[in-house]
Amino acid sequence: MEKKEKVVKERRKDVRLPIMHGILEPVELEFMAQDASGKIVPQPAILADLSAGGMRLITFMPPPRTKELHIMLQVGGMTKPVPVTGRIAWVKEKGGVYMSGIAFTSISADSRKQIASMADDFANCDTRIEFKLPEVCIADCKAAALCNKPQKDPALFKDKDKKDKTKKEK
Repeated sequence: MEKKEKVVKERRKDVRLPIMHGILEPVELEFMAQDASGKIVPQPAILADLSAGGMRLITFMPPPRTKELHIMLQVGGMTKPVPVTGRIAWVKEKGGVYMSGIAFTSISADSRKQIASMADDFANCDTRIEFKLPEVCIADCKAAALCNKPQKDPALFKDKDKKDKTKKEK
């Protein structure tokens, strides 16, 4: 009897950018939630992956039971913090660690485009690696700030990193 492989169709419409893919220091963010008394409190979270349509978070407390989340998202490679509104799409818990899928309900078109470009560049890099192409890194890669793949060519981004530091200091 021949074993048939099950083909799973990707349900997401946006390409994901795996934030924790090989990164030693995960990006942290806080999202605001209301406690039982209605007080707004920040809840620390670790951003696991990001797409133009949402993100996956890891927390060590149950996510807030609220219809709407207000998040200030700041990720390397993005020019400024991005305010997004979202809703919790799913939650999985194991041993006191919670993984939550957040679907964006409000994000600016420019921020959506910027995240999509970062995710596309990251995915294109993976494709070049898989095909063992000689030039994996490209100088205008939008995901360079989040990338620490062994194939990354730091020389391509030296001047860009200096410009980014100068912008942040101003």
